[in-house]
Amino acid sequence: MTAQPDRVVLIGVAGDSGCGKSTFLRRLIDLFGEEFMTVICLDDYHSLDRKQRKEQGVTALNPKANNFDLMYEQIKALKNGQAIDKPIYNHETGAIDPPERIEPNKVIVIEGLHPLYDERVRSLLDFSVYLDISDEVKINWKIQRDMAERGHSYEDVLFAINSRKPDFSAYIDPQRQYADVVIQVLPTQLLDDKESKLLRVRMIQKEGIPNFETSYLFDEGSTIDWRPCGRKLTCTYPGIKMYYGPDNFMGNEVSILEVDGQFDNLEETIYIESHLSKTGTKYYGEMTELLLQHKDYPGSNNGTGLFQVLVGLKMREVYERLIAPAPADKVTAQV
Repeated sequence: MTAQPDRVVLIGVAGDSGCGKSTFLRRLIDLFGEEFMTVICLDDYHSLDRKQRKEQGVTALNPKANNFDLMYEQIKALKNGQAIDKPIYNHETGAIDPPERIEPNKVIVIEGLHPLYDERVRSLLDFSVYLDISDEVKINWKIQRDMAERGHSYEDVLFAINSRKPDFSAYIDPQRQYADVVIQVLPTQLLDDKESKLLRVRMIQKEGIPNFETSYLFDEGSTIDWRPCGRKLTCTYPGIKMYYGPDNFMGNEVSILEVDGQFDNLEETIYIESHLSKTGTKYYGEMTELLLQHKDYPGSNNGTGLFQVLVGLKMREVYERLIAPAPADKVTAQV
């Protein structure tokens, strides 16, 4: 029998289908280790199978199609160090399969459409991130993924996106306000070109979160516009632009880091890393090393990869602070 972890750390990763959650989770495995991290896809808590959803005219995004009571009870049990029998939603058949046994682990990641929707589930989380992809970028990504990997036609993909839009706006998008960090992926502002594959990526960090200090560029609390291109960073046109500054996002006080454009040479991101502070790295160059480890991952040459790695490092830092033993109380010696 496996020894129970002293403290289960629970992380939520939210976002729409096809927004890069899988890539981000693979990066987290590098930081926590496969044997210490268990990922639970919240699609497994669908209460209606594909056929029933079609009959009732609801999408998987609608809370009516999901069992939040069971989700809360089981996630709470795992956090308390108890094993669960988790249902399985079969993406190929659209049916709900017999459950599987899940043991508690050092890190449990719950990922999917609704990790921050239910207040009870949200209250269990130690840290959360929302991957926020703009409509223009989302359509491009989903077309690439669903046409290439799932054999869907262009018309099918567009129809699926548009049919999900009302439910996405009602139930998924508002979860951004509850996330500790939002990674926002937008079209570039460096070019006025709608077809450009360049991206502007923002890391929106909520202030005042326990065990989490926001990362910054150059000078904490200032507003910085920086063009790092030159002798130390190779950039082809239109280059790279970085930004850092305080802001307000969905009613929350935040600090924003931004990268617009892409890196020509990933080895050179160590120059960017050297100007970032409170990154959660354990040694100089660790962030760049983690990026270089998976050059082939989507987004590695732009702000998506950089900020996924940075958020992962910050999650590790939160984890280590949570599991650190409390300082022993000073006991007055009895004479």
